[in-house]
Amino acid sequence: MFSIDAPIELQNTEYCNYRSPLSTRYASKEMRYNFSDQKKFSTWRKLWLYLAQAEKELGLDITDEQLEELELSIHEIDFASAAEHEKKVRHDVMAHVHTLAEKCPHAAPIIHLGATSCYVGDNTDLIVMRHGLELLLPRLAAVISCLAKFANDHKSIPILGFTHLQPAQLTTVGKRASLWLSDLLMDERALSRAKDDLRFRGVKGTTGTQASFMQLFDGNGEKVRCLDKRVAELAGFEKRYIVTGQTYSRKVDIEVIGALSSLGATIHKMCSDIRILASRKEIEEPFETSQIGSSAMPYKRNPMRSERCCALARHLITLHANAANTHAVQWLERTLDDSANRRLTIAEAFLTADATLITLLNVCQGLVVYPKVIGRHIAQELPFMATENIIMAMVQNGGDRQECHEKIRVLSHEAGAQVKQHGLDNDLIERVKNDPYFSPIISQLDKILDPSTFIGRAPEQVEEFIAEEVEAVIAKYKDTLVEVEKPVVLNI
Repeated sequence: MFSIDAPIELQNTEYCNYRSPLSTRYASKEMRYNFSDQKKFSTWRKLWLYLAQAEKELGLDITDEQLEELELSIHEIDFASAAEHEKKVRHDVMAHVHTLAEKCPHAAPIIHLGATSCYVGDNTDLIVMRHGLELLLPRLAAVISCLAKFANDHKSIPILGFTHLQPAQLTTVGKRASLWLSDLLMDERALSRAKDDLRFRGVKGTTGTQASFMQLFDGNGEKVRCLDKRVAELAGFEKRYIVTGQTYSRKVDIEVIGALSSLGATIHKMCSDIRILASRKEIEEPFETSQIGSSAMPYKRNPMRSERCCALARHLITLHANAANTHAVQWLERTLDDSANRRLTIAEAFLTADATLITLLNVCQGLVVYPKVIGRHIAQELPFMATENIIMAMVQNGGDRQECHEKIRVLSHEAGAQVKQHGLDNDLIERVKNDPYFSPIISQLDKILDPSTFIGRAPEQVEEFIAEEVEAVIAKYKDTLVEVEKPVVLNI
């Protein structure tokens, strides 16, 4: 019985059904279509056409009229009829076989000839995953391209480095961004490898032995081998899995979803960094003129895009375990407990990765840096970091290292007490200036405390990294770089 909470006039509307936020809120229309029923079942029909075409080429009694009838019906799917058939036969593939046969009466006798359900199911999944990766890679490349420009533009701006989430030696804004870039390059490599490694399941029969096709071709194994190869070619695959059970190995899903989950880990780390930097008011994601950060606190500028990326990425990370557990229980030639699971896992992995990359690109296109805030934070910590440089300068001016070390140690602790116990600014440099012992180097203090002298080769490292590694990846996608429109700013 329908819930009494819903008014009668709403009970048959889409708003009274569960709708995935991936399809209504986050993912692109291209990726949503890739996992749509229309794409899935039209691909099934293409595969039935490819099979019939290849079987005709190899001598089976199939006519051009039958092939033409199948080709004209690829996209005209009667979903209502298929649903009615599935109610009766409780089998989705046979329901669509019957639906197509009604549309193609002349071709009906040769639809799905010699095949098992996994011929259309598994091969379609492989096609859809390949297309999904082809959508994701240009999006990832666009993020890499945008972030590379940001890193290069800010390669020389000093900023506090952190280890253990405690201030450490300085780095630069661009160098930190290059660390994010380095991880993204590994993700591009992994996704590219996953796409290139994908093969076609082909025509293998119920347990992968091709016995049904051997019967169709009167025991001619060479024709069966050629059939397998030809159908793969018609579907656009150069390679096929030579051995399978009833399905292609679900290890393939682990490799693909593993690469996507690894991308999720990269994005979560990067966006967590941005959230920390936003808390320090050093770097912020874009914030719209009319955007509201909080319903209760009007001053808030919450990093909601980065938070969304983290939320989605965390879900993406978890899907790897799902794929691994599914493969682990595929007993012998296959069990069917992978089916319902994979309907969720594969689609959600791609839709989530897509949604996360769209939002991440928007973040990277509008990152804002606040050098004065960064400079103030450096000024609070740099005196402590400069103590070794002060000691070296004193020694070069004839001072005793041990004596100098003791004096600077005492002054440092005094300054630290001012900061920690009294909430005052770090006054170590003033204490050094007021101590006659350090008079020989007072004129050098500004140079000693110049933040640019604490960043090592960070700017050069960024330049080398972009030139030697990043530009080659961007060049791969120069004709397909995706410029994504700004996503609608929504609360999480």
